[in-house]
This record gives sequence, structure tokens and C-alpha cells, in this order.
Amino acid sequence: MTDPKPFAGKLALVTGASRGIGAAAAEALAEAGAHVILTARTATALEIVEDRIHQAGGNATIAPLDLTETDHIKKLAEAVAGRWGSLDILILNAAMLGSLGPVEHLDGKELEKVFRLNVLANQALIAAFDPLLRRADRAEVIGITSSVAAEPHAFWGGYGASKAALETLLGAYADETAHAGRMRVQIIDPGATRTRLRQLAFPGEEPESVKAPESVAAAIVERLVGDCATGSRTRVEG
Repeated sequence: MTDPKPFAGKLALVTGASRGIGAAAAEALAEAGAHVILTARTATALEIVEDRIHQAGGNATIAPLDLTETDHIKKLAEAVAGRWGSLDILILNAAMLGSLGPVEHLDGKELEKVFRLNVLANQALIAAFDPLLRRADRAEVIGITSSVAAEPHAFWGGYGASKAALETLLGAYADETAHAGRMRVQIIDPGATRTRLRQLAFPGEEPESVKAPESVAAAIVERLVGDCATGSRTRVEG
């Protein structure tokens, strides 16, 4: 019989948890028994997700912060270490799309912002929480990517490059931690999903024509309880 609460007693941290895939993943993890730390910039939006988790019988704590501020990440890691001592699951979901356009027309300052959130903030999160992940009996790290990281498309150069860089970081981290056998790093490409980022990229698309974030959240939980190898990359179809 499948365990309905496979993450009971586990602590998970989800970035970009105020909406979309992040919110859905946080709720799915809480439903599976984890205590979930919700991070995003907007406290009021996080409170709505936290309330849904509590109403469903789960446990969550909000931690509003700007991930582009490295000091904020370090302070969060210190707070988590002081209260819980370790971290079992880290979901790296927060991302910025930036403007879509030809490579030669990309604005350097905006591209810098995209890389600051999509790449540098995720590296800072890994650096800050690595000691806590290593204290867990079995740690899981999942990074959310995009198909344009592996298959470049016209006008997606900036965002695609940032996700390609993220995949390289995660792949290296998986290789660096594989020998210990206590941490698994996975990369998930959600595919076409009903998110705000998708709406910005495809404003004329009918939202109901693509899958809901809950489908991706279910896939995340499935990968976490499954036997996928560290460093694996999975696309969520449907």
C-alpha cells in the first residue's frame, strides 16, 4: 500500500511559492506530510497559500524575502538551522522571464536581473542550505527548468541561457554530492503549464489549453518518492 504521508517529519523549502508551480508544489508536499517553508517576495500572497495548507490539515511557515539579496538567503538559512537543524527537501522554482527578443536586442540590465534570480540566487540558496541538506538522513534538491534550456528557440535566448546555466550548476552539484549517497539532485522541465510566466510569454494562449500547476506538483512528489538517479532530467508531459 502506498504511504499517504511519505514526507511526514520532513522539512521542505519551496521558492516562488506564492503562486503557480511553487504554490502547487508546496501544497502537494504539505499534503504528503512535510512541513513546508514558503518563500516569495509578497507576504500577503504567501499567507493565502499558507492558509490553504493549514485548512487542508498541513503545516507551513512563510518566509517573505527577495532572493536576489544574498544576505536575505543567508539569514533564512540561519533561521532554519536554529529552529529545525536540517533541511530534507529544497525546491528551486522561483524564476523571472525577462523580455523575449533577438539576442542582439536584449537589454543588458534586464538580462542581468534574469541571471541574478534564475542562476545566482539558486547558487546562493544551494550554498546557504548545503550544510543543512547534508545533515538530513536523505536530502532532495529539485530545480525547475525549461525546454528552451536544452533546445534553444528564437527570441528565448536570455531566459533559455539562464535556465541552461541553472541546469549546469545542478548537474555539477549532483556529481559533486553523488559519492556520499545521501543527496539526490533532479531537474524537472514542467512543459507547457498554466502559470503567470507562461501567460506573459504567450498572452494570446487560452489558459485552459495547457495543464494546471497541480499536474507538475504531482510529478514533483512522484520524482521525490521514486527511484530516479541523481542528476536526472525529466519533462512533465500532458
